[in-house]
Amino acid sequence: MHFMKSIAAAITLCCALGQAAAVEVAGVKLDDSAKVANKDLKLNGAGVRVKAIFKVYVAGLYLPEKKSTVADILSMDGPRRITLVMLRDVSSDDFGQSFITGLNNNADKAEKTKIINQTMKFGEMFQQIPSIKKGDVLTLDWVPGSGTQSTLNGKKIGEVLPDIAFYNAVLKIWLGDNPADSSLKPQLLGSSKGSGA
Repeated sequence: MHFMKSIAAAITLCCALGQAAAVEVAGVKLDDSAKVANKDLKLNGAGVRVKAIFKVYVAGLYLPEKKSTVADILSMDGPRRITLVMLRDVSSDDFGQSFITGLNNNADKAEKTKIINQTMKFGEMFQQIPSIKKGDVLTLDWVPGSGTQSTLNGKKIGEVLPDIAFYNAVLKIWLGDNPADSSLKPQLLGSSKGSGA
């Protein structure tokens, strides 16, 4: 009898641990950790990007350690990841244009000048993809010593873009002074406030 109770307790613990390994946002399960450049990253925060009344994607920000301020995140050493899981189909033109708009809305003239070549290459990456479909997963990783690496559904897309200033400019799409979605920003910073579900 004691043996059966031990097995039941072990099964309960495994189930609890399995449930703790993912965070659910708008029906999308995000792992609470990710591995980038052989380093374990933690899910800092997650939420839904809403445009007008439409839920566009779930976003998750992964960092080596949890941070709650934009300045701390932008000055971090080590790898980082932003994961986007699409909640609807979007043309690659529209998706790419929204990225470029977000970059432009959150970078000053000097920053834009510094990253203009990488921004153009980033835009070209979206031209290689006919569309982004519901359920597609786009990841944007910062890999120290290499650069910004993008994948769509686990396949590398585009070039590696070497400047940390570019990756930080991409993060500012969601974390900058003029974020793409003002309710998503606090969620990525680890706040439970906002309309993420």
